[in-house]
Amino acid sequence: MSVQITETIWLNQDEVCSLQHVAAVSGLSEADVMDLVETGVLSPVSGHADSGMFYSECIVVARKARRLRDDFDLNADGVALVLNLLRRVDALESELLALQPAARRSHQPK
Repeated sequence: MSVQITETIWLNQDEVCSLQHVAAVSGLSEADVMDLVETGVLSPVSGHADSGMFYSECIVVARKARRLRDDFDLNADGVALVLNLLRRVDALESELLALQPAARRSHQPK
């Protein structure tokens, strides 16, 4: 029997954390986090890369980036491409779900 340890982090959308914290919690180096900023995957609070402060929700994206990098041996550009495509798929799925109730109403017999 094996035991799997899971780490849980409670994230508040308005909470701000430092570059060092994002790096430590995500398993990425600070340089890797800054690569994600340069590719547009992560955005600092002020919009300026030199601010070094991020909303805590960036931790989720940074952890996903680390898993993609490690699991698929991707470079920074590959990780950025995959994350942007996943973000687009999520947006399209949300859009589709929003349209489905309207489509059902219009096809119901009167």
